[in-house]
Amino acid sequence: MKPHALVTNDDGIESAFLHRLVEALLPHFRVSVAAPAFEQSWTGRSMTRHGEIEVIHSPSFFSAGVEAWAISGTPSDCVNIALGNLLPEKPDIVLSGINIGFNTTEMLILSSGTIAGAIEGALWEIPAVAFSQSVPDTLFESVRDTKGKTNGDFTASLEAASVHAAQIACQTLNDADSLSGRVININFPAATTAETPMVETFPAKLQLGSLFEETSPGKYTFRYSGGIVVDSHPQSDRIALANGQISRSVLDFSQIGRRSQVSEIPHE
Repeated sequence: MKPHALVTNDDGIESAFLHRLVEALLPHFRVSVAAPAFEQSWTGRSMTRHGEIEVIHSPSFFSAGVEAWAISGTPSDCVNIALGNLLPEKPDIVLSGINIGFNTTEMLILSSGTIAGAIEGALWEIPAVAFSQSVPDTLFESVRDTKGKTNGDFTASLEAASVHAAQIACQTLNDADSLSGRVININFPAATTAETPMVETFPAKLQLGSLFEETSPGKYTFRYSGGIVVDSHPQSDRIALANGQISRSVLDFSQIGRRSQVSEIPHE
């Protein structure tokens, strides 16, 4: 029997990037999808504390055989509800993405709903991978506003990234014993091909500054700023993308919560 993959994202269950990933996974995995009913970008590890979350069984969004639910919550909500309430068995892997746009640098990683969905899987001791696709600046707004619809060369890039993603998911399962408590963060360059190499990286440091602008007295709205990368180390995730490489960073949560081996300080 094929291994079982739980898939989520933060761009919403209708995102074409999510659907590309699911289609690429199907030859290798049994797939279940628990994704937000609407976009949940920049929600980070947020979970819905107040109010009810609606879960709608939605297999019609995907190919036959794919179980799917549209959930009116964050990616963390989606994975938690799926693992705790919807799936009859623990999946073999949790996959999040493919995100519309990159998720590089410490700041964006901590803010990303896509990566948070993978983190939720890792906290359940399940191998977890987050996938993101860099989108050319000239295309980003149209791709985002059309829920991931693409054409031309960038469609070929997304298709290649999806194939890489399926291969990476399979390899992650093979390495699962060494990845407990860790999330693999994958970023594909805008021009991904079947031959694009993958390199080991770490998150670059980014200073974003203010992310809000005043729209009327006392009222502010979110406004993304590209920020300033303050670490140009050749092994950073941003440098890998700039070089046209696939970035693979390991986000290690395995030591969080473990009792530190610190000698007791005697009382005077």
